[in-house]
Amino acid sequence: MINIIAAIGKNNELGKDNKLVFNVPEDLKYFKEITTNKTVVMGYNTYKSIGKALPNRTNIVLTKKDIILDDVFICNNYKDILSINEDIFIIGGESIYKLFLPYADNLYLTEIDKEVDADTFFPKFNKNLYDKEIIKENSFNNLKYKFVVYKRR
Repeated sequence: MINIIAAIGKNNELGKDNKLVFNVPEDLKYFKEITTNKTVVMGYNTYKSIGKALPNRTNIVLTKKDIILDDVFICNNYKDILSINEDIFIIGGESIYKLFLPYADNLYLTEIDKEVDADTFFPKFNKNLYDKEIIKENSFNNLKYKFVVYKRR
């Protein structure tokens, strides 16, 4: 099953200068809870921004680069990831989200009610293809946010 997880702003903002644009501790905790003991897939820039493999997860970096990285699997073809028969979480960045969105069964989005300056964005998607479930609504430092799961119909 292909799952996508991201924290996005009002205009689908994700990041700027290879860093996340939002820092909401509860979102990071939610991300950890959802992805621990699962397989996570990220692009090379996302891996560089994190700086290491995420603990207690199988980490796959999807890249065309001919590289070796510690504690992660390198994959050069996204179709190989589609053939994995387990829960997979796509964790970024923008081009990786775009690539996997047509295959996503579930979208775990933290929707943050704020517009910010960004240079990377979550792709627009047809919300009519999904059932929407709001898991939780909260605020942190005057940021209103909600955890939303979109499940493909």
